[in-house]
Amino acid sequence: MTQAVRSMPEQEGASPRAGRQTVWWTAIVPFALVLSALLALPSQTITSKYVNDLFVFLDGAHRIWSGQVPNVDFHTSLGALTFYIPAVGYGLSGSMGGAMPVGMAIVTLLFAAVAAAILGSRMHKALGLPLAAFLLLLVAAPANPGERIGDLTFAMFYNRLGWSSLGLLLVMYLPRLTSAGSKAVDAACASFLVLFMLYTKITYSVVELAFLVFLATDRRQIGWTALAFGMIAISVIAIELFWRGSLNYLADLRLAGENSGGLPALGALGYVFLNNFADLTVYAIAAGIFLVLAPSYRRLFFIGFCVLTGVLLIEQNFQRAGILTLGPSAAVITQSLLNGELSRLHRKARLVLSLLLAFLLVPAAISNASAVAIHARYAIAGQGEPMPLPEFSRIRLVETWSIGQYDYFVQYNRTLAEASDVLSQLGARQATVAVLDFVNPFSAGLALTPPIGDSVWYHWGRTLGPEYHPPAEEMFAHVDLILDPKWPIEIWTANGMRDIFAHYIARHYDKVRETTNWRIYRRNTGQRMALRAQQRSGRRMTGRILLLLPVQERRIWLDTSSMLMTAFYSDTVGPEHPASTAPAARPKDGAQSASLRSHTNDW
Repeated sequence: MTQAVRSMPEQEGASPRAGRQTVWWTAIVPFALVLSALLALPSQTITSKYVNDLFVFLDGAHRIWSGQVPNVDFHTSLGALTFYIPAVGYGLSGSMGGAMPVGMAIVTLLFAAVAAAILGSRMHKALGLPLAAFLLLLVAAPANPGERIGDLTFAMFYNRLGWSSLGLLLVMYLPRLTSAGSKAVDAACASFLVLFMLYTKITYSVVELAFLVFLATDRRQIGWTALAFGMIAISVIAIELFWRGSLNYLADLRLAGENSGGLPALGALGYVFLNNFADLTVYAIAAGIFLVLAPSYRRLFFIGFCVLTGVLLIEQNFQRAGILTLGPSAAVITQSLLNGELSRLHRKARLVLSLLLAFLLVPAAISNASAVAIHARYAIAGQGEPMPLPEFSRIRLVETWSIGQYDYFVQYNRTLAEASDVLSQLGARQATVAVLDFVNPFSAGLALTPPIGDSVWYHWGRTLGPEYHPPAEEMFAHVDLILDPKWPIEIWTANGMRDIFAHYIARHYDKVRETTNWRIYRRNTGQRMALRAQQRSGRRMTGRILLLLPVQERRIWLDTSSMLMTAFYSDTVGPEHPASTAPAARPKDGAQSASLRSHTNDW
């Protein structure tokens, strides 16, 4: 690798720009096509853990295909693209099992195009191609970074996209090589990366915007960075004109921030440093060599930015190891030394830097490549236990290293099968269902009409808490049946939701069935008739007309129609109907949620 790097500057500097880009496209795109084919062609999802996270994305995809719009018809602190990616995959594959693999295959191809444009204009092939492989494998791998090989999951895929996006943007610290130069291409690539993460997971987008501000202080780069900021601003405005959900997106982010925001504790940061000690040590050596050979305050700031943002990002992720800004940053350091005129003695540092770079890139690349290969093998062979809900039949749970996780999710699947049978007995084919748990898998898994006004996921201490949570009147306004699990996938969330929504459920719902694993509540009859009338008269408008109205006006229309319908049916049902009786008195504090959380002591 070192010999190849040593001879690159002269050869590549003399090559025409078109020929140079062709070489990069012919190297990167076929690799991305292979990764995409391995993911998409089996059209099955294989997972060994974090099944509940997978259901979140599939529920969002189902809602989109049911006519709903993220942050307009349902709450989410994740960006809309988090659900449009599997929605596109579902539309192309025709099955929920193909939603995530096909969606991620398309994203892999998009990132390959951006990687070819950015790396091909700034790096030599001996450095750029391994970095491109590292970043594309990170996008494609169905695995959470930093976990063991074979732990397959599409959970938290937005973090992998964020690391890869940020890694590509860090490469833009390098000036373009003399043989290539297009400010419009640079601006388009940078704005794409920022916008992509803005509508996927906003924390990465904030970091990328800060880095763009830093790049704008370089007079060699100010032209394309200014153009990129303009593209981002225009795109945000244009998206809002069609989406009309930006204010709700910010409100959902604020709610999540109120429950989980705040600066990380020193103890948490200490664990991050300990878990990533080897990578940080290797990177410190590489950065030290770089600063000794080419000292600069600007380079010192770049190194500090990569370390600090990497540590902060991994601390707020569900991720133990893998500060994935270090590898791309080390590649930038090595390329910077190649671009400079160094003495013969200093050139010997290239071998050391190449070895350090390999230490940061190769293990993660091998792990991610293994994840893609293992997923393809299981998917092609059809191995694993299919999920019990009909629409999830092409999603398979496999046992790898995480035996405890596998047993836990096998038990969880049994509870889903039981709930599916009970819902069928209750004739809930046309009903809307909510679950007092982390996620509701039944709308997508049974092809039911999803509720309006609720959230795709609930996480106690993250998206809701005792003080900050969506109002029950909004969350359950369109819900016919509430399923209360005795075997929740996330017990703290289930217990918390029972506590804060107990009064509303007691007033508006009756318990109609109790099984080994579930308590099921149905909306009171009078209110159910009002809800049905509202859905018949209003859902068609919600899908076509109301989405064109401002959010507040749409909610006012829905609330007003709900009150009118409820009043009408309460007057016409008759004295013998439960809906015409006086509402039950509010229970005292000591007994306010006893019936809903009576099984808590079983734990």
